[in-house]
Amino acid sequence: MRSEDIALFNSLSGPTLHPGGSRAAVSVTHPDFASDSYVGQLWEVPLDDGGAPRRLTRGFRDTAPCYSPDGGSLAFLRAAAPGERPQLMVVDSRGGEPVAVTDQKLGVSAFVWAPDSRRLVFAARVPAQGRYGTLDGVGPGAEDARLVTGYKYRMNGAGYTGDKRTHLFMVDAPDLQAEPAVAPVGRAQKATEDAGAEFSAVAPARQLTSADADHDSPVFSPDGRTLYFAAALHNSADEDLRRDVYALDPEASDVQPQLLSNLAGEALGAGSPALSNDGDWLFYLGSSIGNGTDFVARNTALYAAPVSAPHEVRRLTDPETLDLAEGDLVPAGPDSVLAVNRHRGSAQLLEVSATGSITVLVDGPLNVSAAAHAAGRTVVSFSDAGTAGDVGLVSGAGLSRLTDFSAALRSTGLTEAREEVFASADGYPVHGWVLLPEGEGPHPVLLNIHGGPFAQYGWEVFDEAQVYAKAGYAVVMCNPRGSAGYGQAHGRAIKGAMGTVDMADVLAFLDGAVAKYPQLDGSRQGIMGGSYGGYLTAWTVSQDHRFVAAIVERGYLDPPSFVGSSDIGWFFSDEYTGTDPEQVRGQNPFAQLDSVRTPVFVIHSEEDLRCPLEQAQRYYVGLKQRGVPTQLLIFPGENHELSRAGTPWHRKQRFDEILRWWAAYLPTEQNNDGGLTAAAGAKAAAPA
Repeated sequence: MRSEDIALFNSLSGPTLHPGGSRAAVSVTHPDFASDSYVGQLWEVPLDDGGAPRRLTRGFRDTAPCYSPDGGSLAFLRAAAPGERPQLMVVDSRGGEPVAVTDQKLGVSAFVWAPDSRRLVFAARVPAQGRYGTLDGVGPGAEDARLVTGYKYRMNGAGYTGDKRTHLFMVDAPDLQAEPAVAPVGRAQKATEDAGAEFSAVAPARQLTSADADHDSPVFSPDGRTLYFAAALHNSADEDLRRDVYALDPEASDVQPQLLSNLAGEALGAGSPALSNDGDWLFYLGSSIGNGTDFVARNTALYAAPVSAPHEVRRLTDPETLDLAEGDLVPAGPDSVLAVNRHRGSAQLLEVSATGSITVLVDGPLNVSAAAHAAGRTVVSFSDAGTAGDVGLVSGAGLSRLTDFSAALRSTGLTEAREEVFASADGYPVHGWVLLPEGEGPHPVLLNIHGGPFAQYGWEVFDEAQVYAKAGYAVVMCNPRGSAGYGQAHGRAIKGAMGTVDMADVLAFLDGAVAKYPQLDGSRQGIMGGSYGGYLTAWTVSQDHRFVAAIVERGYLDPPSFVGSSDIGWFFSDEYTGTDPEQVRGQNPFAQLDSVRTPVFVIHSEEDLRCPLEQAQRYYVGLKQRGVPTQLLIFPGENHELSRAGTPWHRKQRFDEILRWWAAYLPTEQNNDGGLTAAAGAKAAAPA
């Protein structure tokens, strides 16, 4: 695929299954260059009659579908135009015109049906008065100053958070048979104004939470009398990563949340509560965080407690071997839930009972992203080597594909990812993939390093690897120690030791690929990565000089300055690199600038709060001061998620600029700049 083919990447929401089990619904979105945004609608997927999927809605961006428990309605989120916030909508499940349920200033982020299908609870950010357009004539630059007193005051992609907390609201579901609300005009409008009333096309919503914290993951008990959610409401919430599960009575006049997930001797980052279908068990996910901030490579486990005794909590899965970090819990049998487990580049679907029995429902070279269950049937959204996202029906024979939303993408000619395991310098097995471009070669090689570091490359179609392979590059990517999916010991191996075994692993995997495949040109190698991948790229080129050129994107490049500039800096650096100055220096790419000789292309986003722009700016200037050929590419209006969720034109431009850089230093027949040699490229990039 080429850079413009990202428009063919159809991303799927989690599915929703009609209570009768006959059909599912899913949202399908894709990058759209015309609007420079993401567009998509809801699709209905038949399960029984072999019928083709059909489009249900025609909004600009419709997402997050969910059938009502009685099956009569379908709720979803709609952003009506580019830049507009998503609002909650409800439509008759048989079709018709959707009815707006909310008009929240900052939009709605999540919702859940009550079991009676007559109410919904939604989560929305509530702006402080005078901010975010709540006061006419007062724009962002004219707002009052912000007084910051804690660590958690902003977040990448959200900006400042303390003045727009996420709260839970309850609202009546609309009567889809009633006459639509019509705004009064003329005499009726004057009468409304004289009465001091305001017209609203949506029903009033009642705010259920009020604490100075974010509240999310709402879910009802089967009888509808209790609402469960996740939040950090404890006294030290600003100084640790603990989150808990709470319960409240949504009909009470004085709502008082009740803490449920406090475990003796174990602090958790808890979330994603779910109730068993029989109503007897409360399930939730959690990661042990030790001293409150020791989050490094902590696998996510499943916990359960009797609803009648919520403090009698038991852990059902072993975090040393299972990691249920992907997706939400879904009630399945009377006393079981479905969960997604990260495992060696795949994402399995498991069913776990309240007694701790575990059944693997979906396994193999694919990634399940979400599931739904009703009437004894289970459907999933998944991706694999041939699809960026499709819907499948789970059966005893495995997974039956129900849709084909990636046919156009496959027509561009996807490159096969070959699974490999190569031994590291100390014999440790390193798992990953190699992509070979068309032709006999020898092809220049790009070593790609993922972010995280507690993340994983997997089996799904990966746009980065496909674009580079189409341009004539052999792509090598692996999951070194520090990655997710191989157990906690694998992930925690680089705690206090970044740039050690992880660097050894990626270089050994690269050496193994070059040795095995004669199509790879070992004399023409490039290295690239983003976030933690940017860190390890910057670290590696200061230690190993085999690479012709490098790309460092949105990198974690100077742990000491990261502490005060990143949204997570107040805990991340201390936990990963430690606090001893000499130990930190031994893991700090910025401290190794004098050793860099490899030309480096630095890419960053202007609004990145995770790895702030200063990390890139200081690294770039440091390289220029030392005479290292370098360039800095800055994307306005983008944050840390540029490569995954940036505007379509910026994502395409990013690919084009990356290929321009490689055309200068590692030209191929498919990717060359019309004669610019590596030497000329080095001269052009060198400081004046």
